[in-house]
Amino acid sequence: MNVGIIGTGNMGTILIESFIESRAVAPSSLYITNRTLSKTDKLKNQYPELTIEKCAEDIVAVADVVFICIKPLDIYPLLTKLAPILRPNQCIVSITSPLSVRQIESVVNCNVARAIPSITNRALSGVSLLTFGENCSSEYQEYLSELFQHISIPVLIEDKVTRVASDIVSCGPAFFSYLLQQFIISAVEETEISKEQATELASGMIVGMGKLIDKGIFTLPTLQEKVCVKGGVTGEGIKVMEQELGEMFNHLFHKTHEKYYEDIREVTEQFDYKKDHI
Repeated sequence: MNVGIIGTGNMGTILIESFIESRAVAPSSLYITNRTLSKTDKLKNQYPELTIEKCAEDIVAVADVVFICIKPLDIYPLLTKLAPILRPNQCIVSITSPLSVRQIESVVNCNVARAIPSITNRALSGVSLLTFGENCSSEYQEYLSELFQHISIPVLIEDKVTRVASDIVSCGPAFFSYLLQQFIISAVEETEISKEQATELASGMIVGMGKLIDKGIFTLPTLQEKVCVKGGVTGEGIKVMEQELGEMFNHLFHKTHEKYYEDIREVTEQFDYKKDHI
């Protein structure tokens, strides 16, 4: 199948690079565009066989599967522009969480899906989140599942857990990167270790920890149990974390969901405006 990608920002670029490097999509079958076309130059230099199209309409003319990788509030205007030229046998895939597949289906007459990737997919690892529309054919469901299997572990989710699932899979790397950086900063402030050495040790630790979990050697609880020897140093550190972390992650999920519902309201207003003016 020909795959089109509209928008070559961070996540659009990650999909392009991951699909090509995993050999899920041949560069010659990949068609991309961006509002600022000059931002596609680097990708064209990197993968000469892919095709740069001038606009979204040109992508729809040649692609079977069209990934929309733009900001949530820009999607509705784009869909209304593309709706008259989309064919029933094509598939639109949104990568944004505030927009439901049902909303997209209300505008376009074709197969619809949502795929929320993670930055970890760039290493052909981690998880991606899939949701299929009611009219999404079994062929496209199978194709998209196989496509994301090349770069991740695809997990099918319901709308009601979209935000929290995205917090864990998509936002999680940033959250835990921040925590690890603070871990390093504190180590440097409180001891004589250099930032360079602390970063090297912490980075190696987190990679090794991931491999223990990936290989099924330990679960998260058993990993903690094995390291946290009774009466030892690790246990004293855990006590501090229990006391000081408190409800931090609860507050984090409250704040991300607050922003999520704000985005949903803004997106929904666009679709409701359409209904009121038909």
